[in-house]
Amino acid sequence: MQTSAINTPRLSTSSAFSVESRNGRPDFDLAAALQKVSPQQQAKAQKTATDFEAMFLNSMFSQMTSGLKGEGPFGDTPGTGVWRSMLTEQYSKNFANAGGVGVARDVYRTLIIQQAKTTLRTA
Repeated sequence: MQTSAINTPRLSTSSAFSVESRNGRPDFDLAAALQKVSPQQQAKAQKTATDFEAMFLNSMFSQMTSGLKGEGPFGDTPGTGVWRSMLTEQYSKNFANAGGVGVARDVYRTLIIQQAKTTLRTA
């Protein structure tokens, strides 16, 4: 799983040991949970979190553009409603994949910690 400095900053104490940080502090809960969850589950949780953030952003962008009137691509013609919904959907997906606003990071953390707890119960 590849992470960027914007999405999940890391604190490194040595080259062999790095811990995800949360609000500028080491997130040892997430680090421990990541060791208990398979890479496949981590990838699925990351995709789910990013998709959730894209849905959230789509809702925000739809509300932002719902009151626009006038001419052009955001005008008030019969076909612009469909076009506008497709445009805001693509905006939201691109925005979420580029790092979003941080919703995906927190959703991912929650999913991983829940899966790690479930793994402990079934083991």
